[in-house]
Amino acid sequence: MTPQTPSTNQPHPAHGRVQGEHPWGDRGQILCLLVFLVVWILDSFVFKFSTFLSAAVPPYIRIVAVSTAFLLALYLMRSGHRAISHEVQSHPRILKDGAFARLRHPIYLAALLFYTFLFVLTLSLISLGLIVCIFVFYNFIASYEERWLEQKFGQAYLDYKSKVPRWIPRLNPARF
Repeated sequence: MTPQTPSTNQPHPAHGRVQGEHPWGDRGQILCLLVFLVVWILDSFVFKFSTFLSAAVPPYIRIVAVSTAFLLALYLMRSGHRAISHEVQSHPRILKDGAFARLRHPIYLAALLFYTFLFVLTLSLISLGLIVCIFVFYNFIASYEERWLEQKFGQAYLDYKSKVPRWIPRLNPARF
């Protein structure tokens, strides 16, 4: 979940999960990772069904693409986690600084970039298909969480949503 308010990061007593988070959010992310890694490893290193493009794309192009995806993912992950962990638990608010001023779900995008990083290493087309499916899952849980945040924060969250994109980061942070 991309928590927008630290006070809601407490487990819901009845469910043992973070309030506002989709019930399948964490389990789904773990399942996506496991399925992706198994398929990627098998296709990239064992069966090589769909890695024929790796012979056509020079390694230096893949290295630049991989490095870019990796560095952006690292920035988003660190910035997103730092913003969440430095919040004061007693004052719920919408996070609007750091990575959250550039996009609404920096940690989810970092995970998607990690998958992209692995895809570009071997250009496994089967893995690319899985990334599309994983994106649909992440978009689904992001929508669920955003509906919850709209109920919790009302117009303030709607204003935030109007300035900050869900998936494509702004080059300049939004001003509030």
